[in-house]
Amino acid sequence: MNFFPTAIPEVVRIEPHVFDDSRGYFLETYRADRMAAAGIPDHFVQDNHSGSRKNTLRGMHYQIRQAQGKLVRAVSGEVFDVAVDLRRSSPTYGLWVGEVLSADNKKMLWMPPGFAHGFYVLSDWAEVLYKATEYYSAEWERTLIWNDPTISIRWPIPIGAEPVLSLKDASGARLADVEVYE
Repeated sequence: MNFFPTAIPEVVRIEPHVFDDSRGYFLETYRADRMAAAGIPDHFVQDNHSGSRKNTLRGMHYQIRQAQGKLVRAVSGEVFDVAVDLRRSSPTYGLWVGEVLSADNKKMLWMPPGFAHGFYVLSDWAEVLYKATEYYSAEWERTLIWNDPTISIRWPIPIGAEPVLSLKDASGARLADVEVYE
């Protein structure tokens, strides 16, 4: 595995070694010793799997308590995956990074606790898997609005298209109004 810090160094793009042959391919998607050497925890408590249609935007979600670190990958289709730093004491507070994750490129994205997470589906269908360092808790879940102009995420939404949003995601709060981490 190769590990590449993004513009927010704690968010890491992971490119696994893929071994191709006439039968198909093999890759390691998680290996505790190599992840730990790259600063990624070796303790995950929950795996999540979502399937979404084209133009679906899920996010920007986080838990204000029981904050989750997430190791994200797309196993079908292609998504634009985004992390927003919500750690008020961080020099990158309010900044975002995004990566295209796909079944073809097999890249993964690690975001530690303290980040809001979301993704936009680029393909007709996409399935995203992610490992979390804490259990999901509806009580502590919060939603940052996906299109906050102070953050200015450059979503790859085609001109004239509207993202497909849940009611929760459409009614998220702006950065100035959400609970953040210290």
